[in-house]
Amino acid sequence: MSNFSIIHWSSLTCKKTEVLDVYRHVAPCEKHPGSLLEGFAQTQVSTLAVRDKFLIAGGFQGELICKHLDRPGVSFCSRTTYDDNAITNAVEIYDRPSGAVHFMVSNNDCGVRDFDMERFTLCKHFNYPWPVNHTSMSPDGKLFVIVGDDPDGMLVDPQTGKMVMPLKGHLDFSFASSWHPDGRIFATGNQDKTCRVWDVRNLSKSLAVLKGNIGAIRSLRFSSDGQFMAMAEPADFVHVYDVKNGFEEEQEVDFFGEISVWDRTYGSLLQYNRSRKYSYLDSLL
Repeated sequence: MSNFSIIHWSSLTCKKTEVLDVYRHVAPCEKHPGSLLEGFAQTQVSTLAVRDKFLIAGGFQGELICKHLDRPGVSFCSRTTYDDNAITNAVEIYDRPSGAVHFMVSNNDCGVRDFDMERFTLCKHFNYPWPVNHTSMSPDGKLFVIVGDDPDGMLVDPQTGKMVMPLKGHLDFSFASSWHPDGRIFATGNQDKTCRVWDVRNLSKSLAVLKGNIGAIRSLRFSSDGQFMAMAEPADFVHVYDVKNGFEEEQEVDFFGEISVWDRTYGSLLQYNRSRKYSYLDSLL
């Protein structure tokens, strides 16, 4: 995001392209139940998710704007909530066990909403005792992690929305979560300046506690091959860990500037793509 414009930047070609201007009036060119045909203007985007040529932008007033990157126009516009505290904190695109593609939306109104990406149908709506800052689905689609404005996170059944197990150990509010591709390990990032790594086979305590330098852990991402995990603080520091060596080896990258700012414009930390053994790293900040 930059000045109400969603920009794609390629680290391979070093070129940038405007994907969507959300300052101007944005309205859907397709008809779907629940879509606001009048659309939005001057949308303040709080979070983005991109996968397989599909973009979802969430706004500070609960807006959702969905666009196929290989089609002209916008497919779907909706407002998930009209509550005063309506910020869209995170969007996660994931595969259901059936093979269908869905996306989950985490909102400050304490809600988690699950949408079918083909028809943009609201399939499930769960409510929790506190604002939800981030949600991430396990690779097999059988569990998801919820973190928010509470020290304890939750491991949740995606069918019922009920807690399977609490995640105890953090001291403050959490803002990020991510699953390892093996589906057994996941991580949570907290305002207590730590990232905790968990193993679903034993949640009585965290597997590891990784410390940041100066701020909350705002964003987390495992590489697609599971070898590395990156975590970002709000300013200056990104930490990259070697997962296969038990998170003991760390490389610290100092950006000397803001990475993901406190006004909830988090975005994604890193998306890795690896090409055989002659691999490249295509990173989106």
